[in-house]
Amino acid sequence: MGTHARLSRIRHLRHLAKRFAGSLWPPGGPPAEDEAWVAPWLGEGELALWRRMSGPDRRHAVGVARRVVAALFAAGDAPPERPVIAAALLHDVGKVDAGLGTFGRAVATLASPVVRRSGSGDSRLARYGRHDAIGASLLEAAGADPLTVTWAREHHLPPARWTLPAPIATALKAADDD
Repeated sequence: MGTHARLSRIRHLRHLAKRFAGSLWPPGGPPAEDEAWVAPWLGEGELALWRRMSGPDRRHAVGVARRVVAALFAAGDAPPERPVIAAALLHDVGKVDAGLGTFGRAVATLASPVVRRSGSGDSRLARYGRHDAIGASLLEAAGADPLTVTWAREHHLPPARWTLPAPIATALKAADDD
């Protein structure tokens, strides 16, 4: 493994450790003012999906969305459109389908390369590993904007495979920090 690959792996493991710790504390979802900030960005079906997400996932998503707003405003662009912020808020919504708690999700994350190779069908671990495709399907069924659906589907793909406009996809990915 080359130096770049090792550094990338170390950054990824650091990110996972940070996300794990953040899922343990503080308990519950985002503060009420963050929940109030979220509501205008989401349509009715999207908001129903948002409410199904775990507290730690909702806290993470608010942070991602706020960083997207800051990045796009800092770039001098017009204010972000609703579907872009909805994409930031709901990119991980497919994780609700797996029904895993914090520790189960940690195991699923570590086991995901093995689960993907084995093609482990419809287990909760396999569904967690497919949260991107599952989330896109849930969002589509909820009537989400195509941009929001696309980002849920593409957020783990390499940049060369993104179909969203580069500035938007880059801001979303950078804000997600994974």
